[in-house]
Amino acid sequence: MKKEFIRRYGWTLLGIVAGMVGGYLYWRYVGCSTGTCPITSSPVNSSIWGAAMGGLLLSSFIPERKEIKKEE
Repeated sequence: MKKEFIRRYGWTLLGIVAGMVGGYLYWRYVGCSTGTCPITSSPVNSSIWGAAMGGLLLSSFIPERKEIKKEE
């Protein structure tokens, strides 16, 4: 069951993790100097947005699975 889950959602999970790291690094090194930016003013918000964007980006590369219909 775990292998099937990882096989099916592996790219999406990788995108989420990479996006979280990227969002945190963006907050750390670029960020918002005034604190009024809604996304980049806190590391949590920046990481959540990064995770969402990373997951969406890499999930778009998953090929569609073809369902094989059994003849009855």
